[in-house]
Amino acid sequence: MRAAAMRGWHCAVRTPHRDDVTEDSLAEARVALQRHFGYPEFRGGQERAIESVLAGQDTLVVLPTGGGKSICYQLPALMLPGLTVVVSPLISLMKDQVDALVARGLPAAFVNSTLTSSQIAERLTMAERGELKLLYVAPERFDFGNTDARLRAAGVSRLAVDEAHCISEWGHDFRPSYTRLRDLRERLGAPSTVALTATATPEVRRDIVEQLALRDATTIITGFDRPNLHYHVVPAPTERDKDAALVAAVEGANGLAVVYASTRRAVERITGVLQRARLPAAGYHAGLDDDHRHEVQDSFMRERVRAIVATNAFGMGIDKANVRVVVHYAMPGTIESYYQEAGRAGRDGQHSDCVLLHAFPDRFTHEFFIRGAHPSRETIERVFDELVRRGEAGGGGGGGGLVRDEADASASGLPGKVSAREVESAIAQLVRGGALATESASQGGVFVRLLAAPKRIRSELDDGAHQSELGLLRAIWRAAGGGNAFARGASIDLDGLPPGLGGSRTAVPLLDALQDRQFLTWSRTGGGLRLRASRLDDSGVRMNWPALDRRRRAELAKLDAMQRYAYTTSCRRAFVLRYFGDDGARQTCSGCDNCLGTAQRAAPASKSRGRTSRPSRTAVRGAAAPRHDDTPLDADGMRLFESLRTWRAEVARKERVPAYVVCTDRTLAEVARFRPRTLDRLGAVHGVGPTRLERYGERLLAVIRADSPSHPA
Repeated sequence: MRAAAMRGWHCAVRTPHRDDVTEDSLAEARVALQRHFGYPEFRGGQERAIESVLAGQDTLVVLPTGGGKSICYQLPALMLPGLTVVVSPLISLMKDQVDALVARGLPAAFVNSTLTSSQIAERLTMAERGELKLLYVAPERFDFGNTDARLRAAGVSRLAVDEAHCISEWGHDFRPSYTRLRDLRERLGAPSTVALTATATPEVRRDIVEQLALRDATTIITGFDRPNLHYHVVPAPTERDKDAALVAAVEGANGLAVVYASTRRAVERITGVLQRARLPAAGYHAGLDDDHRHEVQDSFMRERVRAIVATNAFGMGIDKANVRVVVHYAMPGTIESYYQEAGRAGRDGQHSDCVLLHAFPDRFTHEFFIRGAHPSRETIERVFDELVRRGEAGGGGGGGGLVRDEADASASGLPGKVSAREVESAIAQLVRGGALATESASQGGVFVRLLAAPKRIRSELDDGAHQSELGLLRAIWRAAGGGNAFARGASIDLDGLPPGLGGSRTAVPLLDALQDRQFLTWSRTGGGLRLRASRLDDSGVRMNWPALDRRRRAELAKLDAMQRYAYTTSCRRAFVLRYFGDDGARQTCSGCDNCLGTAQRAAPASKSRGRTSRPSRTAVRGAAAPRHDDTPLDADGMRLFESLRTWRAEVARKERVPAYVVCTDRTLAEVARFRPRTLDRLGAVHGVGPTRLERYGERLLAVIRADSPSHPA
């Protein structure tokens, strides 16, 4: 089994000694794999990773999306004594994984911002009592409170860092909170650590090891190739082109589809496109409430919808094996993102397609976000000058003035086009360099607005059981000046209220309780940015201009690589493998449009209409026949249409191309409606064209003749 698991994979650098992990231990791991997870054997790379983790060795695991990274720390956590802490960046991901573990009767929990303080305290207490084997924690949780101290007291045996590429500033999803994990590891007692990722170039892999201070790390790389995935790029310069190509790709897939869009608005619009094409589809993005997101995800998992349209967060940790096509409606900003998202297709190992709908203007959106996240030195200096001006205007003077940090206000005061996003990023760099300091809102300053009418207050609070809440409302009403000021909203200093109310420490819980019952709304006031210098060349300021410039250029280089992938005329699979430093890359493959000879090139502009020619559109409802000019197929036409779809599926399987590359549903419907008996008549059918006629013409005519040999010509 071990040889079978490792065949075809190249794994790296250092293997734990056999004395560290016996063959009996690995046999126990196989039994536990079957018992707890239902898998009969390990996938490639998993056994080596588990062997290393069981030996207490620091380990870097690089497995492709769908390669089963979570098993590499979950299984050892169940087999070994002590607690395993898992750092995970996505709330939805950790919830899904914990729910799956708990459903199997395995002791796991998570701690993140969706929980109340009492729920968090309860789960940390469970960890201290030894009632948990796995505790998932968001990295930001360690930036405040005493979570790390409580976990150290509980005893952390192992630390697992999921999505470890987030720790590298050269990775595609850098998160500053990850850079503090090295110190966290020391505070937890330096437990053995396993870092896991699916998308790491050689440079990023080296950075992960260095940033986490992994000791003599075993590095396991199973290769980045997914042979069952086929890569296609469809030129689609306009929104209409993209819509038509999207419908063709989804309707041609013999299974489920995931469509990635760049924004919430795009998700909603594209979902409507598919629904109008009578393809069952649902949208998924962060703007949905929890119940709606769960409903959409459940519909997809239970296959009540055929396609899900989502922003890039969807799919993290989702194990849906039979996704047959992943369509990117717009070009991602990096090869890493594209590889990770496209890798959600074909987790069952069956033929699946990854389709990128490409338009050159897609690049501009990414350039906008790169400029916003990594502003130039000139922009940072202009933002600082504006903050100094506002501080002096407020009477604070340079080197100590307090200014509010509204990015929109700062952006409006700058000449030229500077976005609020650029201002926010510039402020973050100025804080990091010591030119600014953030100052929290005061504990006592709040803005309160009364929602409840006096009649409701009297009926629900004036009963003797809510005297504290009622007393606070009366005190705020008086502090606001009486009348209707409280209803309009007023700024109040809680610490300036009568002593009997206990100040902000006592008032805040009462305000929370009143807000929960919709008697009022409240928020803290004050806070802002403290100017610590009047000039950026002051001795106390440390702006790392070369590093900022390198980071911006690195992001633009990643975008350039993604653009080159879209335009390459050589093997797309080899392009991706070379990008990740995989020495398994070959010159050609049997799984991309360029190597298969099915690549579509940008169509020339139509001289007669002055616009680019567009792909055909189609409309279907489940197994119902496509319509053209609102004319449905009759019973004979429907029978032939289904025969043609069966033929197309077989051809697509043999030629290892998406079904729509052979023929779209609209073309097959036209063939079924008109039943041409000669190549000339077949060539006149919409969507056939000279290339399809030459490649498939005789076979199409054979299907027609076989369906109704007595039908008139």
